[in-house]
Amino acid sequence: MICIIAAMSKARWAPRVTVAAVIEQNGRYLLVEEHTSAGLRLNTPAGHLEPGESPQDAAVREALEETACVFTPTALLGVYLAAVPDAEGDGTTWLRIAYCGTAGAPEPGRALDAGIVRTLWLTPEEVRASAERHRSPLVLRCVQDHQRGQRFGLDAVQAHASALRSKQNPA
Repeated sequence: MICIIAAMSKARWAPRVTVAAVIEQNGRYLLVEEHTSAGLRLNTPAGHLEPGESPQDAAVREALEETACVFTPTALLGVYLAAVPDAEGDGTTWLRIAYCGTAGAPEPGRALDAGIVRTLWLTPEEVRASAERHRSPLVLRCVQDHQRGQRFGLDAVQAHASALRSKQNPA
């Protein structure tokens, strides 16, 4: 009986899926400064994958919401897994699908997402120097991978049609 109760109470592990946009222009990377439960932190434009959305579409949406810039992915930068402990020593595991590409000028009058304080263009040295303020250890890792030329085709991540919700016929 004890084994059955223990097995039933054990939660199933499920990482949280996020996407990120790594945008470099003229030797600088676009980061956002945002309010978090740990205070002001720096991050690449990033956020959660929404139901019915492909990872690439989610990266485009998150970049627009957080920077007011239209992001055009040109490559998959990588797929990353990171566990971040909480105060109890447990934590959340994050699966990040990161794309790199270009961004247009900010759309005039477009407000930044709630919690976003501002956007910043930082040199790779400034990104490294601010590591203690990063929201995730994946911020620096993604910038480093981008700098060393890591790229994969956009078709490396596939979203099966059954996973995508039609905008004309939402599920």
